[in-house]
Amino acid sequence: MELTLLLEYGWVLLVLIALEGILAADNALVMAVMVKHLPEDQRKRALFYGLAGAFVLRFGSLFLISFLINVWQVQAIGAVYLLFISINHVLKKFVFKKDLHSKKEKKESGFWGTVIKVELADIAFAVDSILAAVALAVTLPATNLPSIGGLDGGQFAVIFAGGLIGLIIMRFAATFFVKILKKKPNLETAAFLIVGWVGVKLALYTLAHPEIELIDKHFIESATWKLIFWTVLAGLAIGGWFLSKNEEVESVVDDENHNLLKKIENN
Repeated sequence: MELTLLLEYGWVLLVLIALEGILAADNALVMAVMVKHLPEDQRKRALFYGLAGAFVLRFGSLFLISFLINVWQVQAIGAVYLLFISINHVLKKFVFKKDLHSKKEKKESGFWGTVIKVELADIAFAVDSILAAVALAVTLPATNLPSIGGLDGGQFAVIFAGGLIGLIIMRFAATFFVKILKKKPNLETAAFLIVGWVGVKLALYTLAHPEIELIDKHFIESATWKLIFWTVLAGLAIGGWFLSKNEEVESVVDDENHNLLKKIENN
């Protein structure tokens, strides 16, 4: 690869690492809350199954979407989904003012019922992660690497690396990122706004599809659009950091959830 190509791919990978870090910490926290009512031994098993399911589903999603990514209907569904989870998060947090991490079930499930719910959550986490990574990587320049499905080999490698990093963070560094979210709580909202902005990018990419062509494909690949996209993305990230007070917020994670996250890292 040329130096400029390496720099562009490297930059996208760095953005994915930061985004995956926040989303993976959020996912791990949700998983911890879902299993907290179980006895200690069952809780550890449920967390193990959850991590195993996250691994299988995330990479299964990646290989499936790599063969479907050039279908504009799939692109459109992906764009709508990313916009939905972004808007849904903002509405719940700022309009309906719900605590996104302390929702209690009316009826606590047994062990296998909890495992099933964790695996269903894993499906949503996998789709979130892979779609965001695909939307970031799909407009990267082509490389000389062999294609996998409908993706250039270089694009596939970046998405694969992003998914792997997300799992590593969930497995080994969830508590670290949760601590960051405690001190900078608006970073979570910034991450979901970035997901929405990535959804906008995927929507424009869909509208530039040869079967639709409502937008000139050259615009999506132009330096002007790339400058607009990365400027807005950087603005959201910087805003999320500096608009958060540098203090801990009790509602983000309690001591019990902290201990559960430690168990996720020790599984």
